[in-house]
Amino acid sequence: GQTNLKSPQDIQVYVVNTNFTLRWKYTGNDTNVTFSAEYRFEDFMIDGTEWKELPGCQKVTHMECDFSSAITEYYDKHHVRLRAERREEVSPWSSVFEMTPYDIAQISAPGIELQSINGVIKIKVSPPEANQVKKMWIDDLSFNYNLVIWENSSNAEFRNQSIFPTDFIDGLAPDTTYCLKVQATYPWEAKEGLFSPVHCVKTTRKAVNDLFCATNVSVLALNMKFHLHWNNRYKQHVSYNVQYLIGYLKKFYDDYSVKWLNVPGCENITDTQCNFSSIITTASGIFYLRVQAMNEYNKPCLSNEVKVNPLVTNEIGPPGVKVDISDVLLHIQIYPPGGSESEVMSTHYDLSYRVLYWKNSSNNEEEIKMKEIKQTIGTISDLTPSTLYCVKVQAFSKAYNKSSHFSKEECIKTPGDKILPLIILATFVTALIAVLLVAAPLGFALYQAYSKIKYVFFPSCQPPLNIEGFGEQLFNSPCLSTTEEPIENCSIIETIITEELNQTDFKDYKHSKQSSRDSGNYSNDDDTSGSKGSEETLEKEIV
Repeated sequence: GQTNLKSPQDIQVYVVNTNFTLRWKYTGNDTNVTFSAEYRFEDFMIDGTEWKELPGCQKVTHMECDFSSAITEYYDKHHVRLRAERREEVSPWSSVFEMTPYDIAQISAPGIELQSINGVIKIKVSPPEANQVKKMWIDDLSFNYNLVIWENSSNAEFRNQSIFPTDFIDGLAPDTTYCLKVQATYPWEAKEGLFSPVHCVKTTRKAVNDLFCATNVSVLALNMKFHLHWNNRYKQHVSYNVQYLIGYLKKFYDDYSVKWLNVPGCENITDTQCNFSSIITTASGIFYLRVQAMNEYNKPCLSNEVKVNPLVTNEIGPPGVKVDISDVLLHIQIYPPGGSESEVMSTHYDLSYRVLYWKNSSNNEEEIKMKEIKQTIGTISDLTPSTLYCVKVQAFSKAYNKSSHFSKEECIKTPGDKILPLIILATFVTALIAVLLVAAPLGFALYQAYSKIKYVFFPSCQPPLNIEGFGEQLFNSPCLSTTEEPIENCSIIETIITEELNQTDFKDYKHSKQSSRDSGNYSNDDDTSGSKGSEETLEKEIV
């Protein structure tokens, strides 16, 4: 069981696409030594998977071997081990190397084809695993391509740019040799592939464009309204067709030159502008536009392409603002920019609003205050009474680093100070209550005095008529009934005896009435009955 063979060291597995290479180091001085490897992969359905011989790595004499044919499961975890062998003698197994193929795999270099035409370089890229049956990277359309190009000279400057599978490299000097290399990247897994071998090509001179070709093609977009503008140097009749291409078509490896479409409403026009908002059907897509000019001889000329990323190209317009005032708050109503497209603007840009407000006075040193809000309704407190406040609002998007111009200023005056009127009102109410508290008892006392005086000096009752004939002073009593009693008409026989008796009785009567008046207890009924009794007595005595 003794052996002098050492175990292999520094076991490594290199994976490029679906190509697997095992490499190691051996520090022993032994000759005629070979190496053999075993592997197993973790199967969650079967516990304790047994080691198997690794195809392509049995009794090899070099320090590496290719075992690509042995691996078919790229997302499972695999174990690899290695040992040295010499005839019947074997070394201990090396440490186990653990790997998941997909995680450690590299992207191979893409294939490229170059063509120099009309002052530009046309490049066509093929995916890293083109024409392969077994693929590590399932979706070729997920690859992006990074180009590095430089002028083949001693003081070359390297230029990096992203390209499509079929693309044109412009901005090059004529009759100049350029070298380039291309790298594939896999954004979903943040993987960068190997660069292709360097290819060099010489540019040609660019043909002079005809005068009728559209130049300086540009896009102006505001609140999701898109317009294409261009210049016309030709003085004769020229018509234009504006064409567009949906961006994802450039991701395909096929020729997309036949897939350009005309923009509705921008066909065979003579204007140098076009509203192409109708083709922007999604805010997250990419679009390419170009202008095809046609002279009077029906000769076409295509302009340069313009790339449109709607949410990046578009600019945010100023929002609408309406202000209102209450007792202590300034209310601000904000209308998102874009009008009918305001929902698209608010949703995709996640708009916030920057509110500036200040006192509009002759003092130029008045501080301008700022408030940022997310909602379309805001309030401002701590207002000064009887002051003109002005407000303007700016919309901005942090996600896209965009901001609009400020809206028009809206001004409104706060109400006057209401403290003084409240003080005056409180003072008036207090005085009114005090007057009522004093005047009520005084008025009641005066009313009682007045009633007494009127009762004594101005009675509402009058003595009966049959008593009034006996003298006003004698029977001027306020307590006598004023009701007229029916009386009998009598004739008096005047004699001395009668007159004397009459005077005597009247004296007694007057004395009796005087006593009764002093007592102060009267009633009309008693007085009336007393009067009747006295009259009857007098009549009987007289008779």
